[in-house]
Amino acid sequence: MATQTDAAAMTRFVNMAGHGLPLYIWEQIAQESGDQSAWEVGEQRARRENGAFSYRNTVITEADGEPVAALIGYPLPTDPDPARFDDLPAMYVALPQLEDMVPGTWYINVLATLDSERGKGLGQALLGVAEDLARDKGCCGLSLIVMDSNTGARRLYGRNGYEEVAQLPMIKENWVSDGKNWVLLKKDL
Repeated sequence: MATQTDAAAMTRFVNMAGHGLPLYIWEQIAQESGDQSAWEVGEQRARRENGAFSYRNTVITEADGEPVAALIGYPLPTDPDPARFDDLPAMYVALPQLEDMVPGTWYINVLATLDSERGKGLGQALLGVAEDLARDKGCCGLSLIVMDSNTGARRLYGRNGYEEVAQLPMIKENWVSDGKNWVLLKKDL
């Protein structure tokens, strides 16, 4: 499991897995506060004790003492609160809408490996860790959301038994991405 000292590495992995969307969000927060950089905003969030993006929900894989891959995940509620949509900006709404389609699953929020470490089985190993964590929490399955354009990740998930449940279009505002849709994948346990 990760510790608060892994916050800088976590922000890199989160941004990598999110194709720049996390940094886009942190930049907006940093502009509003005016006293932190976007990366500092991300690191502060990673050091939190609670919340989805917390070191407590993170597994870091190291090679030669350096972080090379990360998994961030947690159980989704079995009875999601619809009020959480009330003040949510339009570009974010599709993600929890998709999550609501797979209540009670263990949600893989982030699975990322450094480019230099890809093809070494780290993603596969972390998917196994995710399954173990899901079983330990009594979840009915696992779920994740990926961009339609992320074909490498979609192949990895498909080889590991994940199947498409639904797609919703992305609303990008000023965030630049080659994806057009968010794709919800699920694996039953």
